[in-house]
Amino acid sequence: MFIDTHCHLHDAKLPDTDLVVNSYLRDGVDTVINMGCCSATSIGGRDLAEKYPSVYFATGCHPSDVNTFDQKEFDIIKSLCSHPKCVAVGEIGLDYYWQPFDKEKQKKAFISQIELAKSEKLPICIHSRDATGDMLSILKDNKDKLTYGAVMHCFSGSVETAKELLKLGLYISFAGPLTFKNARSVLDVAKIVPLDKCLTETDSPFLAPHPLRGTVNEPKNVAITTAFLAKLRGIELTEFASILSKNAQTLFYKLKAK
Repeated sequence: MFIDTHCHLHDAKLPDTDLVVNSYLRDGVDTVINMGCCSATSIGGRDLAEKYPSVYFATGCHPSDVNTFDQKEFDIIKSLCSHPKCVAVGEIGLDYYWQPFDKEKQKKAFISQIELAKSEKLPICIHSRDATGDMLSILKDNKDKLTYGAVMHCFSGSVETAKELLKLGLYISFAGPLTFKNARSVLDVAKIVPLDKCLTETDSPFLAPHPLRGTVNEPKNVAITTAFLAKLRGIELTEFASILSKNAQTLFYKLKAK
């Protein structure tokens, strides 16, 4: 019924993968996408996808890991793209929050992985934090390379930014912060994104939704965010979950329909 389009099952905060997988399957989540942050976590995602039928994976270098993004890293990430359960290049993008950071290295890595995704005929999953201007500029300059689609994960920006992303054809993915009591602008965004461009995720083990905020997040909690968004949009949950599943299968076209 539910798809968690962005999680990190390999994270040390989720040590018992069997338990996590069984828990989300029991709660109606039939598919998850494990996001890579470097070559090691991308390989780990592949291994999880080969072990669990419900797990797919993405391969990529997170902006916070660009200091180790050399040709060897790139080649490993590229080699994973042809795996039948690799559904995207991600998580890639820009992050100007965590100090220190190198803007030029991040931009170079981001662009090279956008180009990789096009050559490998895969969508991209984008991380953007405190970098909206540069992120939009890069996406606009490389619009012709977004052939196979893109999603802005864990969106928390403004309505204006969302509209710019939608003009570029991006999907907008909502995570636990949508449900927080202090959520403001993201609620306005969630009301205006076209239904066929909406996705939900957990970003587990991070950003657990209300009322679980502050705890270790799990993929099963995508149901909470999905239900919150369905209520916000005035759509019955089963119908809304079906819409989101179709959206995920359209963007991440390697996903097998459940």
